[in-house]
Amino acid sequence: MMIKKSSVQARFVQIKSALLDKIERGEMSPGDKVQSENQLAESFGVSRMTARRALTELVTEGILARSQGVGTFVSDSRPMSSILKIRSIDDEIIKRGHRYSNKVLAVETELASEQQSAWLGVATNSLVFHTKIVHMENGLAIQFEDRLVNPALAPQYIEQDFTQTTANHYLSRIAPLTEADHSVEAILPDQELALLLDIHIAQPCLKISRRTYSSKGVVSYARLYHPGNRYRIGGHLDFHPAQ
Repeated sequence: MMIKKSSVQARFVQIKSALLDKIERGEMSPGDKVQSENQLAESFGVSRMTARRALTELVTEGILARSQGVGTFVSDSRPMSSILKIRSIDDEIIKRGHRYSNKVLAVETELASEQQSAWLGVATNSLVFHTKIVHMENGLAIQFEDRLVNPALAPQYIEQDFTQTTANHYLSRIAPLTEADHSVEAILPDQELALLLDIHIAQPCLKISRRTYSSKGVVSYARLYHPGNRYRIGGHLDFHPAQ
């Protein structure tokens, strides 16, 4: 019995590896249809159950996407962040099995401008914390975070080592999130942003503006910039009829 299980496992991995190899070599691109379970079973000389397991695992890992009644396709290869949940960028990257790193560009205290005071709900010219960090996935920049923080609600924020933690992790711990509002827009980067994200100045970006609140007020206002060709946002909604 153990021998049979090991054999099935090996064939299952073989199918996954073959499909991944085609995707990595560019023989299959996002949107391309993958062979059906029956076709894979015939091609590799395995049972339909073994072929199904290979496809199911690749769907779970986000490599493939299944459309009911249509078939299975190669997914868009860009990482996807949820617009329905707020997650720390390092958690998103690590969950994908990739390596997270960052570049801390600025950790400063400054006087709030009129616009900044409106974002944070503080008095103009009052002290605010300001951080600028580039987040990277496998060494490639996928987010520039430009964040303002209200010192009254996170007084030790400026003292944190952001090479060891993220703003999201720290703020979630000391000022738990109760609500948030955000907007998403497409922009073209200026020269400075293009250099930070290591992209061409003509490459569109996704800009997320997000204000987060704790029970005591506005904690932070962040502008998050992502290269459009490396990142996407989305989510899944379940709609249940009223009982």
